[in-house]
Amino acid sequence: MDMEIDDDTYRPKGREEKGKPIMVIMVGAPGSGKSTFCDQVMRLSTRPWIRVCQDTIGNGKAGTKAQCLKSAANALEDGKSVFIDRCNLDSEQRKEFVKLGRPQVDVHAVVLDLPAKLCISRSVKRSGHEGNLQGGRAAAVVNRMLQNKELPKLSEGFTRIIFCQNESDVQAALSTYSALGPLDTLPQGAFGQKNPEAKVQVGIMKFFKKKEIPANAGPATNGVQDSASSQISEEKDLGLKGVVSVSANTGKELTEGEEPVVGSVDSDSLNETPTLAFPSLSTSDFQFNHEKASEIIVEKVEEFVDKIGNARLVLVDMTHRSKILSLVRAKASKKNIDSSKFFTFVGDITQLYSQGGLCCNVIANAANWRLKPGGGGVNAAIFSAAGPTLDAATKEQAKSLRPGNAVVVPLASTSPLFSREGVTHVIHVLGPNMNPQRPNCLDNDYITGCKILREAYTSLFEGFASIVKTQAIPKGTYQNPRFKQSEAQHHLESAPRNGDKRENVHEYDKRKRCKGSQEEGQTDTPDSSPVNPRYGKIERSTNKAWGPWAQSLYHIAMQPEKNKDSVLEISDDVVVLNDLYPKGRRHLLVLSRHEGLDCLADVRKVHLQLLRTMHAIGLKWAEKFLHEDASLVFRLGYHSEPSMRQLHLHVVSQDFDSKHLKHKKHWNSFNTAFFRDSVDVMEEVSSHGEAILKDDEKLLSMELRCHRCRSAHPNIPKLKSHISKCRAPFPANVLKNGLVCAPNNANNDP
Repeated sequence: MDMEIDDDTYRPKGREEKGKPIMVIMVGAPGSGKSTFCDQVMRLSTRPWIRVCQDTIGNGKAGTKAQCLKSAANALEDGKSVFIDRCNLDSEQRKEFVKLGRPQVDVHAVVLDLPAKLCISRSVKRSGHEGNLQGGRAAAVVNRMLQNKELPKLSEGFTRIIFCQNESDVQAALSTYSALGPLDTLPQGAFGQKNPEAKVQVGIMKFFKKKEIPANAGPATNGVQDSASSQISEEKDLGLKGVVSVSANTGKELTEGEEPVVGSVDSDSLNETPTLAFPSLSTSDFQFNHEKASEIIVEKVEEFVDKIGNARLVLVDMTHRSKILSLVRAKASKKNIDSSKFFTFVGDITQLYSQGGLCCNVIANAANWRLKPGGGGVNAAIFSAAGPTLDAATKEQAKSLRPGNAVVVPLASTSPLFSREGVTHVIHVLGPNMNPQRPNCLDNDYITGCKILREAYTSLFEGFASIVKTQAIPKGTYQNPRFKQSEAQHHLESAPRNGDKRENVHEYDKRKRCKGSQEEGQTDTPDSSPVNPRYGKIERSTNKAWGPWAQSLYHIAMQPEKNKDSVLEISDDVVVLNDLYPKGRRHLLVLSRHEGLDCLADVRKVHLQLLRTMHAIGLKWAEKFLHEDASLVFRLGYHSEPSMRQLHLHVVSQDFDSKHLKHKKHWNSFNTAFFRDSVDVMEEVSSHGEAILKDDEKLLSMELRCHRCRSAHPNIPKLKSHISKCRAPFPANVLKNGLVCAPNNANNDP
């Protein structure tokens, strides 16, 4: 019999009988593109296809695996081909679907084994997902699922398996299945697998910035709804004021007045941020009044939250209906404490990463005065989880502890808390005792008790600040939990230590002397090397502290859906919005949406395509404005050292007709070498791997000169009066870089 072979498609000539149905079991993590693959094939193929998706099987809502099996069986019985659109990442999840195959049905698997970083990036950024798996919690689910993936084998009962490791592979598979007609079949076998033994792709944990989940952390779930129900929470949504409680179980965010049950957060928790997790001191076994304790916690957090730079404080309790968490959350909300720096969390403080997905490099222990293991509660749990090395390391620092004091203890890399949870330091702290059954009871003396509790939290937070400030946490430990343990241990062991074992005990009089030693808003956080979902590791060029006011562009870039009223355009790579304080009649910002690109100093050659994308979008908007007003002239560029966090491109009209242009630095930031033309930046990054940055102080203090004729002017009002009339051509260097203007305005005469 004659055969025609076309792109891997096998077509017997002259065949009149009805072709076999095909059941394609999609295999891949959330964000790998399974639904998109199915939709594109169904749109292009002449073969009748049905997509069975667990996220929508229940009349448009999430359903069960049993419903999927029934729907698939009915479609196959009708002679239709079927896509099983679930994650299907282990053989057990696939087994019952494979059984639907019979001599009259070919069972295929399309494996979208794409880079973990890509899947996580897509999942975090997407909105309107059918299974509502998006934002920060999606990243946690992808991470957990890929830890336990099991790639399909022909021995499971498949007649054909195609493995796709990159977008090119996906496009080839799309072409193959889209070309299938009603009578066509495909060759049998496994195609495209490069590493059959691969289980977790290299780089997933590097992207996720957390410790690997241990084998006993529980089985991975499959299917979006199954995963979402068991996944863990990370951090507070930055779009809301006040503190939110989050938990390691159900993924629901608390509303005002609710008891702490569970929380869900967005992608901000992927940041490389030094974090202290601490329990409520003295409110458990020491029976301190919850109302008074919550007041003191919020008071001390408010005092310290701006003194620890970009670090975070997390109040932890295991109880789902914790009274102390509820009180603290309500009080912190009234104080409008920055919720990116302080939030509450429901979970076991010794398993915050493995069971809760929250990476905390420092944890606090509500210790006893002897600094001994045993007893109960948090103290016993931490000593047990850390192993004998914590007891030994504690003895090196101090033999005992007085109420109100704290002692910082670095953990050895051999400690399970270090290797499993990413904890590098434990801070022992002792609060006041109101329990007559325990030593040193204060007999309900709350004047003394509150004083001691304030001292305890001050000691604790100062201890954490000292870790960050002295960089005793090895560089990269909390940024990248795959940091080599031997290297981390070397850093810990070589960190400066005083001969006096009590030197690290933060006494009250020491706190008085040190008060105000760290300027508000200043950070001494070690130079970080964040990992970007698309571009990998970024070698930072700056170590700048960004105050709360300077974070607004970052929050918009990361969560544009919460700022729809101000955002003009959203894509996977950029967000476009009007500058809040425009310096011309038209002034746009094109924001990068990629983590770790705070400013131009962070840009490297791997980001060149992103720069080109930002430039192209800037041009598109400039041309749109030119259609509305042909007299406008635009310039596209970056500030050498911006005042706002998150890489952004300025698209600014050169009339500079704006009430917001008031000061010399406003003018010089756009009309000296401080403003780097976009085309120059792209050329420099392409040629040298980075942009050439200028001395900002000298440039911003230069005399005021017209951007066209270069004449000097004594002040802004006189300069504005001049530029409204000046018709001189723009300087050659500016013209060379391509001013954007209407075709009939080629001489740049507005």
